[in-house]
Amino acid sequence: MTQPPPPPPHQPPQEGGFGAPQDPPPGGFGPPTPPPPQGQPPQPPQGQPGYGYPQQPPGQPGYGYPQAPGGQPGYGFPQQPGQPGQPGYGYPTQPQYAAPQPGGPGGPGGGKKLSTQMQIIIAAALAVVLIIGAGVWFAASRGDDGGKKDEAKNSSGKTSEGATGGEDEKPPADGDGKEKAPANVKSKVAFQLPEPKISDITGVKGSWATDKAYVKPGVDSVVGYDLAKGSELWKLPLPGQVCGASRHQSADNKTAILFEAAKRTGTGIQNFQPCTEVGAIDMTTGKLLWSKSITTASSGDRKVRFSEVTLSGNTVAAGGLDGGAAFDLTSGAIRWKPTTNTENCADQGYAGGAALVAVRKCGDYGSQQVTIQPVDPNNGTPRFSYKMPTGVEYASIISTKPLVVAADVGDTGKFGISDFFSIDDTGKLLAKISATGDKFEARCRSTEVESCTKVVVGNGRIYLPSAEHRGTGDFGRTNEIVSYDLATGKPLPGRADAGDKYTMFPLRMDGGHLIAYKVPPYDKGGQIVSIHGGTLKPTVLMDNPAEKPVRDAETSFTPDYAEYVYANGRLFISQVLMSKPTSNSSAYGKKYLAVAFTTAD
Repeated sequence: MTQPPPPPPHQPPQEGGFGAPQDPPPGGFGPPTPPPPQGQPPQPPQGQPGYGYPQQPPGQPGYGYPQAPGGQPGYGFPQQPGQPGQPGYGYPTQPQYAAPQPGGPGGPGGGKKLSTQMQIIIAAALAVVLIIGAGVWFAASRGDDGGKKDEAKNSSGKTSEGATGGEDEKPPADGDGKEKAPANVKSKVAFQLPEPKISDITGVKGSWATDKAYVKPGVDSVVGYDLAKGSELWKLPLPGQVCGASRHQSADNKTAILFEAAKRTGTGIQNFQPCTEVGAIDMTTGKLLWSKSITTASSGDRKVRFSEVTLSGNTVAAGGLDGGAAFDLTSGAIRWKPTTNTENCADQGYAGGAALVAVRKCGDYGSQQVTIQPVDPNNGTPRFSYKMPTGVEYASIISTKPLVVAADVGDTGKFGISDFFSIDDTGKLLAKISATGDKFEARCRSTEVESCTKVVVGNGRIYLPSAEHRGTGDFGRTNEIVSYDLATGKPLPGRADAGDKYTMFPLRMDGGHLIAYKVPPYDKGGQIVSIHGGTLKPTVLMDNPAEKPVRDAETSFTPDYAEYVYANGRLFISQVLMSKPTSNSSAYGKKYLAVAFTTAD
């Protein structure tokens, strides 16, 4: 049994007109499709999306983008007065009442015709009923205290509305976090990094913060920037372009990257280099600790190509179509290489963090079995194997401990997810949580193991942002963050409301609290909030400036195509992919590699 050869590297990017962009394809040896230029209306790809990506329904806009005139506006933008719309997720429909018919219960001609005065009295009574009914629903939805329980006080003593239901105020299961609200939550711009000069599509995946530096890949390099000023602290030149990066970093500020073995000599797909080099960086000193490439008995002189890399403890693990390998973080010593067997099994990728988990495929192309395997980080020995259901072609890891997997079963989901699978330490399925339809905004890039965003696990729960919907005010869109029990799969009480004209999604856990980003409306800046892991009550940690130049820089990054890092009162928003400048790029505002906000004095 043999597998077909992997697809050729570096498929050419597509160009097109107005509409929603494709999800950029996975990193590695091919150039991904670029996101829309910053501040520019999204561009639709020509033709069909790449293999392994969800197809967009004909005539429908891409997720998260405003529709063209004549459709519904994007979140945070006013709708036309009187514009019809459906009530959003989680909201009851308006009570409907039939108008009384002249002539009594029998309808027209069914009895004595009502006088004009009586019709006025009935109409007035009906209006009172509607008002009382709406008031009863509103009070019930906010609790018997008239909504006072929905006000969460932050450390500055001010209230922060947005939580409903939930538990009594007490530390969440995973304890209190480290991020605290400052005396003044109003932030200022720390620095803005302009986009470097490029002549073609350039991946810059990776974004880390230490106590001294903000670290970000550039062109054939990785650079450490001063936290307060954005000036260069160090610059690490590389033989080629960064093509993959770990989302994790060690306690002593080390991380792992993938990069190309040589520089690109021109533009076009023929000049992209294979993604074959694995390396570790000391982000305190800016030094490359080591770099390695691998060959195997089956690959001959050709180096193994990788598309993703992660870090768990002192182990760096890289995976891709050629299989998986692992290295010692400190020395670079090889712990294992890709292997072949009669069942055509290979590790497609790994997820790191608290544990190391492999996603493994076995079998011939078109009939492969996907298996989830937590492995010993020293030698790759599986602790157990959990077989995913038939119809799963790819799987992504949300959390390695506890183990939570996302998959699209039978191509029935949206954004790469139809279900979340909660698996215990013995390999037993605890719960399956459905994510079909438009319920949630969490999303995964199906061909990468550790690519999911807008979903966080902690306190024995999974936290998910609901789909956006109309707010309670006259204008704008909003959503909520809700949670599900990982042991039972059941929804838990309470929700964190983004508030009218804002939408929000979780970034990471901070102890037992969630750190979430609130996408701003057209007239305000974004916010960072800490959400209590049990009650889901939010506390504002950062409120960004609403001045137009600052807001334009912040919103030039599209949430689905950017990296958000918040730590110690500082927020960093950066690109993962830079596109070639076009003749009209300047008409849509300045382009940035990264912007940073701070609440520090």
